[in-house]
Amino acid sequence: MTVKRRTWTWKDTGLGVAMLTPSTVILGLFILYPLGRAVWLGQQRCNARGDRCVSNGFEQYVDVFRSTEFQSALLVTAKFALISVPLGLVLGVGLAVLADKFLSGIGFFRSIFSSTIATSVAVASLMWLFLLQPSVGSLANLGWFNGLFPSVKNPGWLQDPGTALSAVALSSVWAGLGFTFILVTASLQSIPRELHEAAAVDGATGTTRFWRITVPLLGPTLMFVILVLTTRAFQTFGEVDLLTNGGPSPQESTTTLAYLVYGDTPIQADAGLQATGAVLLFVVLLALSALQVRGLGRRLGDVS
Repeated sequence: MTVKRRTWTWKDTGLGVAMLTPSTVILGLFILYPLGRAVWLGQQRCNARGDRCVSNGFEQYVDVFRSTEFQSALLVTAKFALISVPLGLVLGVGLAVLADKFLSGIGFFRSIFSSTIATSVAVASLMWLFLLQPSVGSLANLGWFNGLFPSVKNPGWLQDPGTALSAVALSSVWAGLGFTFILVTASLQSIPRELHEAAAVDGATGTTRFWRITVPLLGPTLMFVILVLTTRAFQTFGEVDLLTNGGPSPQESTTTLAYLVYGDTPIQADAGLQATGAVLLFVVLLALSALQVRGLGRRLGDVS
């Protein structure tokens, strides 16, 4: 049997270019151009109106990175990620494992656990503000809860520099819980039940089956969830803006990198410095994501 080999023609190239053109235009218009514009604007200093900008050179990126404000915001953001990412991951996986049962009415609980994915950051933040507000907050004025945690009422978790960041992280974890739950649940349902049944027959306990079967097979999903949660933590703005406005002052204990760039901060009137901060945030996230992929890929992602 003879197979004819099709020869390449310029018509094939034209067809390929035509198919790639819409995606290329969208990528260039909405991704590459804004990024290039931000990099160029980031080496300039502008007046309050933003219409007179003078180039300071690309050394401005180094100066901003070394500044006390940026270093402080980077540290706050790292703390926020260290609180919210592990807590959100553990709660999401735990709820998914609990809901991965063939029980009557389990669909109702799955709907409840995943419902937060339909809640916007603004709505979730306002809900937690109404819960934690010291004077009228329902949680802050709940007798037994107030007895266990007196600081929730006086001075208030959102007003105390020592607890404000954790309170904002709690709101962020709750808002993102549905996303983690749905992804992990879908991944759990793709694991063949025969593997667990065979391990149970061999005498493996539930804990052993979870760590030796479930977690390795969830590896790629867990790595993706960790990357998304980390990126979301470093881009946190809405929760901070609505709950604390970057405060409590003067410690500014919840001023994250995103809030430093886009919030009510000393650089809000300087488009050049804002662009510098935004580009540096992009670089930090890019480097962190690369480290996570390299570090977690061998343990979680490379599952055959």
